[in-house]
Amino acid sequence: MVKLLIGNKGSGKTKQMIDLANENVENSRGSVIFINRNSRLMYDLKYRIRVVCMEDYEHITNSDEYIGFLYGIISSDHDIEYIFIDSILKHADFSVEDLPEFLQRLQLMSKDEGMDFVVSLSAEADELVGVNLDEYEVLN
Repeated sequence: MVKLLIGNKGSGKTKQMIDLANENVENSRGSVIFINRNSRLMYDLKYRIRVVCMEDYEHITNSDEYIGFLYGIISSDHDIEYIFIDSILKHADFSVEDLPEFLQRLQLMSKDEGMDFVVSLSAEADELVGVNLDEYEVLN
């Protein structure tokens, strides 16, 4: 399942995502991955959470490459239960127009691999043109 945290910058999405990740790692039998733009949140997350800093992968420049990157993470660990992606619109060259296809691809990955994605979006629901929010669980 793909779960979304939606809201403008400063609305507390990242804090909520950190809390969810820390809570889920305690009850998880598998791995929890947290993908962030930089490493500043590393010490807010529990040590069992694998933190991936996208600044280390500056050559990932579009949604296709990002999906390939996610498949690479998944192929290296078949026990992943959750992947948290913080502020996806700040990674690479993502725009709101890329979201419908990207989220659909995450939904397929989630079903195929048996894991959940939690994605935060710095936008309001009415700005997400082409995204059918009924297909996803909105957490806020």
